[in-house]
Amino acid sequence: MGVYLVSVEADDWLDDEEGFGPVARAVDTALAERGLPPFVCPPVTEFRAGSGRHFEEKLYRPISGFERFCSELADGTVDALLGWDVLLPVELEAPLVLPVECSYNDVTAVWDAPRVLAAARRVAELLALPPGIPEHCDNLEIGIWFDRRAEAAAASSPGRWTEDLDVAFHAALFLRAAEYSLRSGRPLAYS
Repeated sequence: MGVYLVSVEADDWLDDEEGFGPVARAVDTALAERGLPPFVCPPVTEFRAGSGRHFEEKLYRPISGFERFCSELADGTVDALLGWDVLLPVELEAPLVLPVECSYNDVTAVWDAPRVLAAARRVAELLALPPGIPEHCDNLEIGIWFDRRAEAAAASSPGRWTEDLDVAFHAALFLRAAEYSLRSGRPLAYS
C-alpha cells in the first residue's frame, strides 16, 4: 500500500464510479468559465515497460525535509510542488480548486504542469541533481534509481543533492512528473 503518483488514462479520467469523472466534469466547467476548451485526455495506451508512456512512482520516502526545503524558498515553490491533487498538462492563469472530493482531500486542487515544472526545475538546479536519474519513468524507476544507483552517482557527481536523499528523491519525482505530463498530455494524480 502507500501513496502513489500515477498518470491517468482516458478511461479512468472519464469513469464516474472508480475514476475521475466528477473531477473531469468540474475541470471542464472551470475551463469553460475561463474561456478555455475542455480537457481531452489522450487515448489509452498499452503498458510497455520502459516506454515512458505511463508514470507511476511510490512516495515511499519521508517528505517533511522536502517540504521544509521548499518552504524556505519563500516563493510559492512549496504550493506549486505540494499543493495539488491533480496535475494537468495545460497552462492555467491560476490553480483550480474544485468542490469535488478526491483521494486525500475534501476538494480537488488542480495545478498546471508548466507552473509545476518551473518550480521543480528551480529546486533541481538548487540541489544540482545529477545526470542519470531516469527521465521516462513508468514503473517506480526513480525510487529504484535512488535505492540502487544514488550512492555511485554521488561519487561521480557530488553536490548538494547528496546531503539528503529524501529531498533529492522528491525533487526528481516532481520534476519528472511535470515533464511526463507535458510530454504525454496526460494528467497525474495521487492514488
